[in-house]
Amino acid sequence: MTTPIETDVVIIGAGPVGLFAVFELGLYDLKCHLIDILDRPGGQCAELYPEKPIYDIPAWPIITGQDLTEKLLEQIEPFHPEFHFNRMVTGFRKLDDGRFEVRTDENEVLICQAVVVAAGGGSFQPKRPPVPGIEAYEDTSVFYSVRRIEDFRDQDLLIVGGGDSALDWTLNLQPVAKSVTLVHRRPEFRAAPDSVNKMFALNEEGKLDFQVGQVKELKGSDGKLEGAVIKGPDGDVEVACTRLLPFFGLTMKLGPIADWGLNLHENLIEVDTEKFETNIPGVFAIGDINWYPGKLKLILSGFHEAALMTQAVKRLVSPGEKVVFQYTTSSTNLQKKLGVA
Repeated sequence: MTTPIETDVVIIGAGPVGLFAVFELGLYDLKCHLIDILDRPGGQCAELYPEKPIYDIPAWPIITGQDLTEKLLEQIEPFHPEFHFNRMVTGFRKLDDGRFEVRTDENEVLICQAVVVAAGGGSFQPKRPPVPGIEAYEDTSVFYSVRRIEDFRDQDLLIVGGGDSALDWTLNLQPVAKSVTLVHRRPEFRAAPDSVNKMFALNEEGKLDFQVGQVKELKGSDGKLEGAVIKGPDGDVEVACTRLLPFFGLTMKLGPIADWGLNLHENLIEVDTEKFETNIPGVFAIGDINWYPGKLKLILSGFHEAALMTQAVKRLVSPGEKVVFQYTTSSTNLQKKLGVA
């Protein structure tokens, strides 16, 4: 039998909100284990846009997804969290003593007093566009995310989509690519107006090419892309490209969490706004995975939710103990925990 791992809290999801939850819980001496389906911390920030700038993190006018992840890991280092990567939670049940048993697909068993779901949108994968034979080019010429901008330097780049990801990467990769062609099925976009205006300005200056249409066919062999056929309003047009970035959104799935008996609202987990607790006492949900009236899907909101969740978890783990709220700026006790006293 697998020897159970005992801890105070199991956090499902190691994205920015899950990582910051470790910090908040650590201030109250609560030990955390984190489970994530990815092979690294950072969630969508690390997987989909590690080099994409983020502008709404307090005190950071601009920071990339990877840099934010690294800063959060540095911040939680004093609390020695333990990570379980490339894992999916497959089992969950409440034990007779009130604790929870969480199982992974690697046959690990974790016993904890509280479970915090910080799984973003759940397990996710990019949507593949309906282009014949695209699979043969994936991971060599066709990519669904940008992990390193340098991988696209001096390439003839074809970007497809009309949302923020497509426009953001069009603007960010234009300075390094040999050429950039943006294709969208119509001239209206779902992206931020400022990004759209910048794209049209670059198009007018001849620094990129915008075309209305859809990718009909890919040209190349042995996984090496050489061009694509675009079906446009005036017929087919062939464009040269060595890299294709299709941004057709993500397929989000709760996975086995959907079978826990949690109250759901449009595939998101309902919580209260005092503790961010679910309908199952002792199970909490923070970040993009949760829903409550007025919810905003911002990393900033998830940080706030982690702080309030921590107060409730401490009371749960230490019943009868007075929970004293302290500030890190003035508490010598907290500063010792952080190694800065």
